[in-house]
Amino acid sequence: MMKKKSIPASKPFLILFLCQIISALDVPLDSKLLEELSQPPTITHQSPKDYIVDPRENIVIQCEAKGKPPPSFSWTRNGTHFDIDKDAQVTMKPNSGTLVINIMNGGKAEAYEGVYQCTARNERGAAISNNIVIRPSRSPLWTKEKLEPHHVREGDSLVLHCRPPVGLPPPIIFWMDNAFQRLPQSERVSQGLNGDLYFSNVQPEDTREDYICYARFNHTQTIQQKQPISVKVFSMDSLNDTIAANLSDTDIYGAKPVTERQPVLLTPTGSTSTKVELRGNVLLLECIAAGLPTPVIRWIKEGGELPSNRTFFENFKKTLKIIDVSEADSGNYKCIARNTLGSVHHVISVTVKAAPYWITAPRNLVLSPGEDGTLICRANGNPKPSISWLANGVPIAIAPEDPSRKVDGDTIIFSHVQERSSAVYQCNASNEYGYLLANAFVNVLAEPPRILTPANKLYQVIADSPALLDCAYFGSPKPEIEWFKGVKGSILRGNEYVFHDNGTLEIPVAQKDSTGTYTCVARNELGKIQNEVHLEIKDPTMIIKQPEYKVVQRYGQVSFECIIKHDSTLLPTVIWLKDNDELPDDERFLVGKDNLTIMNVTDKDDGTYTCIVNTTLDSVSASAVLTVVAAPPTPAIIYARPNPPFDLELTGQLERSIELSWIPGDENNSPITHFVIEYEDGLHEPGVWHYQTEVPGTQTTVQLKLSPYVNYSFRVVAVNKIGRSQPSEPSEQYLTKSASPDENPANVQGIGSEPDNLVITWESLKGFQSNGPGLQYKVSWRQKDVDDEWTSVIVANVSKYIVSGTPTFVPYEIKVQALNDLGYAPEPSEVIGHSGEDLPMVAPGNVQVHVINSTLAKVHWDPVPLKTVRGHLQGYKVYYWKVQSLSRRSRRHVEKKILTFRGNKTFGMLPGLEPYSSYKLNVRVVNGKGEGPASPDKVFKTPEGVPSSPSYLKITNPTLDSLTLEWGSPTHPNGVLTSYILKFQPINNTHELGPLVEIRIPANESSLILKNLNYSTRYKFYFNAQTSVGSGSQITEEAVTIMDEGYSEILFATSPVMHTVRPTFYKVQPLYPRIRNVTTAAAETYANISWEYEGPDHANFYVEYGVAGSKEDWKKEIVNGSRSFFVLKGLTPGTAYKVRVGAEGLSGFRSSEDVFETGPAMASRQVDIATQGWFIGLMCAVALLILILLIVCFIRRNKGGKYPVKEKEDAHADPEIQPMKEDDGTFGEYSDAEDHKPLKKGSRTPSDRTVKKEDSDDSLVDYGEGVNGQFNEDGSFIGQYSGKKEKEPAEGNESSEAPSPVNAMNSFV
Repeated sequence: MMKKKSIPASKPFLILFLCQIISALDVPLDSKLLEELSQPPTITHQSPKDYIVDPRENIVIQCEAKGKPPPSFSWTRNGTHFDIDKDAQVTMKPNSGTLVINIMNGGKAEAYEGVYQCTARNERGAAISNNIVIRPSRSPLWTKEKLEPHHVREGDSLVLHCRPPVGLPPPIIFWMDNAFQRLPQSERVSQGLNGDLYFSNVQPEDTREDYICYARFNHTQTIQQKQPISVKVFSMDSLNDTIAANLSDTDIYGAKPVTERQPVLLTPTGSTSTKVELRGNVLLLECIAAGLPTPVIRWIKEGGELPSNRTFFENFKKTLKIIDVSEADSGNYKCIARNTLGSVHHVISVTVKAAPYWITAPRNLVLSPGEDGTLICRANGNPKPSISWLANGVPIAIAPEDPSRKVDGDTIIFSHVQERSSAVYQCNASNEYGYLLANAFVNVLAEPPRILTPANKLYQVIADSPALLDCAYFGSPKPEIEWFKGVKGSILRGNEYVFHDNGTLEIPVAQKDSTGTYTCVARNELGKIQNEVHLEIKDPTMIIKQPEYKVVQRYGQVSFECIIKHDSTLLPTVIWLKDNDELPDDERFLVGKDNLTIMNVTDKDDGTYTCIVNTTLDSVSASAVLTVVAAPPTPAIIYARPNPPFDLELTGQLERSIELSWIPGDENNSPITHFVIEYEDGLHEPGVWHYQTEVPGTQTTVQLKLSPYVNYSFRVVAVNKIGRSQPSEPSEQYLTKSASPDENPANVQGIGSEPDNLVITWESLKGFQSNGPGLQYKVSWRQKDVDDEWTSVIVANVSKYIVSGTPTFVPYEIKVQALNDLGYAPEPSEVIGHSGEDLPMVAPGNVQVHVINSTLAKVHWDPVPLKTVRGHLQGYKVYYWKVQSLSRRSRRHVEKKILTFRGNKTFGMLPGLEPYSSYKLNVRVVNGKGEGPASPDKVFKTPEGVPSSPSYLKITNPTLDSLTLEWGSPTHPNGVLTSYILKFQPINNTHELGPLVEIRIPANESSLILKNLNYSTRYKFYFNAQTSVGSGSQITEEAVTIMDEGYSEILFATSPVMHTVRPTFYKVQPLYPRIRNVTTAAAETYANISWEYEGPDHANFYVEYGVAGSKEDWKKEIVNGSRSFFVLKGLTPGTAYKVRVGAEGLSGFRSSEDVFETGPAMASRQVDIATQGWFIGLMCAVALLILILLIVCFIRRNKGGKYPVKEKEDAHADPEIQPMKEDDGTFGEYSDAEDHKPLKKGSRTPSDRTVKKEDSDDSLVDYGEGVNGQFNEDGSFIGQYSGKKEKEPAEGNESSEAPSPVNAMNSFV
């Protein structure tokens, strides 16, 4: 409905015309129809009006349009035609108007500054874009200046000026120190809006020489730095000391102490100032004051209140921020700075102006020849904007004349249009603060009728339900729709049918005789067309035997029946629920065709059981309660549900109330707790009983409230602890008088299903809520924030109404009022709804990617303007995909990944990237309709990472002194391989590790032959790959050289390509603590447990073990120190054990379990020295010499001579057999903290190159804690093999003994 207003007497023609306007055609959103209809151009996407570009990248000026036939494109630059064919740097995308200016191949962005405008044209008109101002961003360098140090007295104020270079757009200012740490700010020290750093009062801790102002230019991603500023604060104490040193004792000296000062404003200056801000922008007002103590800032608005939901305080309340300002925010704002000595204030007079904004934007018109219509363009602003019209991009004053067109200010009136009247009109609303430009076409179509509903469509409806038969149509002029039943039936008319404007035929109550063929006929002056649809009426599904209330004893059996009747052509499905949830997954529940049986009932089975019957057209359900009771003792009182009440009587009949009384039935040994009163509406829902109220068990009468136009019957149900009684017999009927409705529909909503409609829905009133016959609804709506009157329509008893032709996603005020034959319900409340959403128009801009590491990147983007979202903003989607690996240079199938960021976020993290790869991404905004256009693809690359482990390591061709190694390159090189690292060391028969050897192998090699190895020796190999970033994870392997038949003493020597490495630990802090690679070496009664550990230093480990498969508790042994191995003793031979390793203080932190089995010790792979002939001979000779010596001593003693051994020992004490002090010569335990400490006393090799015997040999046997410890005569280790060396084989000085040639000789002799 158009708004009523006074019209000058000079415009009688306009009055007459507006009374004769015929509404424009609605074009259905049918894809096939839209492809066939001609349409003038429509701009669908364009660059922003103020377009700042990166001068280092190509300039892309967007211009996309649609139309039928497809439009052609042209451009103007600075008001004149821009011939892109004459500029080799400029190209236009195919089937698009988007310009691409090539800057990266020699072009200069400054040469293309200017104002650009795009025109899209076809045979039905021309649409134009906004004026797009192209400006390259600028980030100039800071002007060089000599900055003098600031010498300030404690307590004084100070301002450090930033004065950044003028850039486009302006830079973001922040203050940091030389260590790139932000300077702390507070109420005393803060940064102003102009970038200066303000000190309300300085303190001695403000003294520093690195106050640095930084300017960040986001568009070019550059940061400029000002020269550091030095500030020195002189405290009163230091000044007094300086003065005292230069004066005599008789002089009077002393600087004044720090004096407190009342506030003084540093900015703004003076007592008043003014500020102009535009509507919709953010208003920022600032007050910074000096003073001691530090002043506190407070803001007020003179003559009004600060808007509570739009006001924010920033910068320690020194900045007042009001978002989305409007003209109502104009006024005087006062800031007050106060401390204990006084206060000062400043008044800022704020004026809010407004760039033009739409009240009513012109909308496209689709008209038939001879029809009338209007284009309305209304805008507001401050100052009031001027309205000008263009036709096909040309001012309408000089455009070709059209006799059907008349311009009247902000309105163009069309009368008796013809097909040649089709054109695109532009409305320009402008004032000194900006402009709005809108395209709206007038499309004159002459089309014969078309029916869009498929032919012979079948509709199936349950009897007594509404039937809706569709007849979607289009034609120009708008066709008339008629419905017929049968082949030669007459036209359908009468109250039993409802004819909707969209062509739909509604049969409110479909009966069996409604079955048949219905014909829809659409005709206009250009033709006629018809379509047949078929209607079938099905019998409703009913539960003829419902489940009944049951009381069953515990461990008994119970069964619920659910017998149904349904239409023979429909296939029903029956579902049973317990307490509105699925039945328990228990074999005790047996579901039959018509029943549910529960076997062996327990207390948990107590509840409500529901039988639900579904068909494709309807659904019915019925419920019953199961009560489980304990088995009664013998003898026992029998408890049961009460008998039903009887003798119901109605008295005191009034229009809205009545009194009901009854006589209770037998309680059956359980007192009645309450009575439930139910009613039946014989007029609207016969046979259906509803809950009315309930009263205590001691009450037998109740006053009942009644509704108009209801034929009431009542019944009463008695309830005790056992359950409910059967209902009483119904009372006599009582029909109440009709009345107008008391209430309006609930849950009124307005949600558009299409961009140009508003679907209004509500919950229909129940039958008894109608209060009388002829229930209808008055549906009213009007656009919110637009000065229009309500538009209303009265519809039948339905629950939905569709408003067509609405603008996209605008708010509407909606209300729905019930009425019947006796009158209207009370005035309904208003709700706010929105017309339909459309896809977002604009892609997010300024997409930037910051690569954090080789697998993680952070993407930033600018949020799109909310007006372009055209719907509820749901978030942003980032599409990203790998283009290629930079190491392999091979493309593969592109698998796009999508990350969704909810809400108005402007950044997100991209995890799980592959190192050393090229990626692309784009960003799209998402609303309830879908996704908007994608931003231009952004390319970024991930840096190199460490490689994965080599794919395999094979050791072949073992000989006496050589092994052949072959390997495969890493599956994921994650960069350019620089080399392979091979480390290996021998292992003796007690699993001790020998010296470590390291080889660096070129990256292009895949095999290596190791020579000059010891025969019959096991070696452990560690192999990994390297990139420029570092080493990847390693793989390990073991191999044994072939054993010779004889024995010869062979020294371990390195080949020319090998070099020994002095063991040194380079500790690497793991990303998270873990224990892995738990290994065991078991003998008959003991086992050596070793592991690898990554985590915090100085962890205290423990070992837990037990018999495998046993349920006994784990046994726990504490590991001494932070070593990575332990010997379990006292085990049972031939038994399988389970073992795991944990760390104290780390909750729940253990390794995975390992299983081993004790048994006979395995034979050593090395030659057993006890079986060698030379060794047996030597031992026999030693035994013989000892026997001879004993015989000689015995003979001499028998002769009476004395052998002065004791005296000689006392005189010449042998240091080899003297007991060692506790602090001498002991083997030190391995400790991470002692990697770089001096060697312990007694652990150095003597200067005469002999190896001094050390004490505590058993510590080596038990724990294996010295690489260069004690050796047997055959050169094998006594200590245990330490599993920790497997993690870092070449890193860690695991012996406190200094390396020497003698030690090397003693290692494997």
